[in-house]
Amino acid sequence: MPKIVSADGTSIGYETHGSGPLVILVAGATQYRAIDSGSPKLAGMLSERFTVALYDRRGRGESGNTEPYAVNREIEDVEALIDALGGTAMLYGMSSGAVLALEAAASLPKKITSVICYEPPINTAQSKDEALADLTEMEVYKASGDGAGAMEAFMLSVGTPPEHVEGFKQSPQWADYARVGGTIAHDFRIMAEATKTDMKARWRGIAQPVLVVNGDQSFDFMAPAADTAATSLPNATRKTLPGQGHGPAPEIIAPVIVEFFS
Repeated sequence: MPKIVSADGTSIGYETHGSGPLVILVAGATQYRAIDSGSPKLAGMLSERFTVALYDRRGRGESGNTEPYAVNREIEDVEALIDALGGTAMLYGMSSGAVLALEAAASLPKKITSVICYEPPINTAQSKDEALADLTEMEVYKASGDGAGAMEAFMLSVGTPPEHVEGFKQSPQWADYARVGGTIAHDFRIMAEATKTDMKARWRGIAQPVLVVNGDQSFDFMAPAADTAATSLPNATRKTLPGQGHGPAPEIIAPVIVEFFS
């Protein structure tokens, strides 16, 4: 698989599908190519219209993990992909990856032309202190090398029933998820830095068109979260997908992406 080198020397693994204007898929907290079956299906559906780039966020799969971590390093990873694959791009971000996509759009206004955010997990009921406490917990897991503990704590924190977590831990897939559990701290930092500030002030420079999408069968806080993101952006529109949860079916989200990015 091809790789690019980010600004700090970190190697980032990626692949491309199709041809046309560049669309980069920005993964959420537990996604990377070795375990993500949905994104390749989505890329295939988009490949007749776009060049679709899938990449492993740093610390996952075939990408390196140069320390210390900073959100700006992840933005540099996106920029390196854009520079290598055509000079400008549209971003489709999922969950915490949607917030990372917005942060990248704010930093790279000449290179990112538009953004689709699927369910940015902005929990307005959570205080800044609570967000920082959750981040600290994940940083402790990361520092101790306990990816499995981080993944288990994360799954429980988003409402996965304990018996389902225990069952998953006994499955063959668990090791692949636990292997990158420490990188969940990266997503908690993205969320804490971006959403526990004045988002309207932070994102007021994002002039690019942004579509914020949620599914009506997702977590209860996702629709208000999408509303909050949209009202914090100067050029945003909203859409709700019937019957979709936090991970939309590729055949449902693909036409939305095609319409907006076309």
